[in-house]
Amino acid sequence: MDAAKSRVRTALLTGRRAFGLSFVSIVGSATLFVLSVLSLAFILLGVGLVTTPPLMEAVRKHANRRRLLAATWSDIRIPVPYRPFPEDLRTGFTGQVERTTLLLKDPATWRDLRWLLIDMTAGYVLLVLAFALLVFPVEGLVLAAGLWRVFEDDRYWYGFVPVDSQMTGLAAAALGIAVFHVGLWAAEPLLRTHFVLARSALAPAPGELAQRIDRLTETRHEAVDTAASELRRIERDLHDGAQARLVAMGMNLGTIEALIEKDPAQAKKLLAMARTSSAEALTELRDLVRGIHPPVLAERGLGDAVRALALRMPLASEVTVELPGRAGAPVESAAYFAVSETLTNAVKHAEADRIWVDVHHSGGMLRISVTDNGRGGATVGTGSGLSGIERRLGTFDGVLAVSSPAGGPTMVTMEIPCALS
Repeated sequence: MDAAKSRVRTALLTGRRAFGLSFVSIVGSATLFVLSVLSLAFILLGVGLVTTPPLMEAVRKHANRRRLLAATWSDIRIPVPYRPFPEDLRTGFTGQVERTTLLLKDPATWRDLRWLLIDMTAGYVLLVLAFALLVFPVEGLVLAAGLWRVFEDDRYWYGFVPVDSQMTGLAAAALGIAVFHVGLWAAEPLLRTHFVLARSALAPAPGELAQRIDRLTETRHEAVDTAASELRRIERDLHDGAQARLVAMGMNLGTIEALIEKDPAQAKKLLAMARTSSAEALTELRDLVRGIHPPVLAERGLGDAVRALALRMPLASEVTVELPGRAGAPVESAAYFAVSETLTNAVKHAEADRIWVDVHHSGGMLRISVTDNGRGGATVGTGSGLSGIERRLGTFDGVLAVSSPAGGPTMVTMEIPCALS
C-alpha cells in the first residue's frame, strides 16, 4: 500500500513538473529560436552584431536552466562546453563584432540552436505526454459520473470509446483508469527521456575532446597560479603580522631582562606589553590558519562548516545538508570557499534578506545551490567573484551555473564530481 502511494505521489509530482516545463519549452524555446534566427539573418545588415550576443547569452541561460533541472530531477548530467571569452576583449562596436564572431565559431552555439528546435517539438511532445496520461483519465471519470447525458443526442468520442449512454460512460471510465495506470509508470521515464533528448542535442561531440583537454590545461595553470598567489599572501601576512609582533616581543623580553633588577616597575609594564603582543600574534596566527583550512571543516566536515558560515552571515539563512559521507579534503576545501564567496557576494551585492543553501550528493556529484531573494542581475564575467568560483571549481572538473534574472531571485548552483567515504 505504501509503495502504491509512493508511486502515485511520484507520478503526480512528475506530471506537475512536466506541465510547468511544457510552457517553458514551447514558449521559451520557440521565442528564443525565432529571435535567434532573425538576429543571425540580420548580421549582414549590422543589426545582428548588436542583438546576437545578448540573445545567445539568453539562450545559454535557458539551456543552463534545463541542465540544472536535468541534474536535479533526473540525475542526468549535461556538460557545459562553452568557450570562455578572452579577458582582453574590446568594448564598443569592435568588441561586439569580436564577440559575435567568437559566438559563431563556438560549436556550442549551434548545438544550442539545434536544441531549441528539438525542445519546442519532440521535447514538448514528451512533456505533454508525461502529464496528459495523468490528466486525461479525469475526463473519463466525469463522463461516467453523468456528463455522458450531454451527449445522448450527439455521440462524443473519448479516445476510441463512443460515449452516449451510462454503459459507454463506464467504458470511458475504465479506459481512463487504464490510461492512469500507464501514466503512473510512464510519467517519470517520459520526463527522463525529455532530458536525455536534451543531452543528445547539447552535449559536445567526441571530436571536441581537444577542446576539453585545452580547458583542463587552462584550469591546471589557473590552479598553479592561484596556489602561488595564496602562498605569497600567507608569506606577506606572516611577515607583516605575527612575525613582526613576535620580533617586537623578543626585543621587549631582552629589555625586561636588563631592567628586572634596576627598574622593576618598568619591567612589569614591558611584561604586560609582551603578554598583549603574544595574544595578538596568537589571534593573527589563528585567523591565518582559518583562512587556509578552517578547523571546523577539518574536524566536522563540509555540512557543519557551511552551517557555521551561514550562521555568521548578517542575513536569515536556511541550510539543508544531505551528505552520507565526506569528500576528499581538497574537494571539501574548494566547495567551502566557493560557498563562502557566494554568500559574501549575496551580502555585498544582492540586497537580500534571506539565503537558502542546499548541499547534497547524488550520482557521483556533490551539488550545492545557494539561493537569495535579492535584486538579481548576477553574471559570470571577468573580474567578478563568480569567475573566481568558476576557476576554483574548474580545478576539480566542476561546473558553475547562475540563474539571476533582473529583480531576482538569484540561484548559484555548483557541481563537483567526487566520491564520498
